[in-house]
Amino acid sequence: MPALARGGKMEKSAAQWRAEFSPERYRIARLGGTEPPFSGPRDDEKRPGFYRCVCCGEVLFASNAKYASGSAVAEALDHKLAMSRSETRCARCGSRLGPVVPDGPQPTGQRCRTNGGALAFDPEGDDRGADETIWNER
Repeated sequence: MPALARGGKMEKSAAQWRAEFSPERYRIARLGGTEPPFSGPRDDEKRPGFYRCVCCGEVLFASNAKYASGSAVAEALDHKLAMSRSETRCARCGSRLGPVVPDGPQPTGQRCRTNGGALAFDPEGDDRGADETIWNER
């Protein structure tokens, strides 16, 4: 079990994260990679339930909201490209969830484009906890 730092933040080494995930999942969630459009494992998910961070299991948002609740998502600036852009990260473990893009609904006009590979899904009424098939992928 990973150590929780002050404030409930999860701390693991890069080697620990790498050992838990497939190379693609690690690239997306820990290195800030992105998925090609419409290729994520959650694109066709329509069931009611909750989306969790694939790295730490923190509940991020309900499926009927499709936007972060604000309690588990932190915004950061990504300077890897030739420009700065906003992105969402899990506030508990720092996993990169995806960029914030300017094509969302008003009043902000912003939308969180979340990578499906950074998410686990708990269908409503499922007593298993986080989606084990996705959560434990190697």
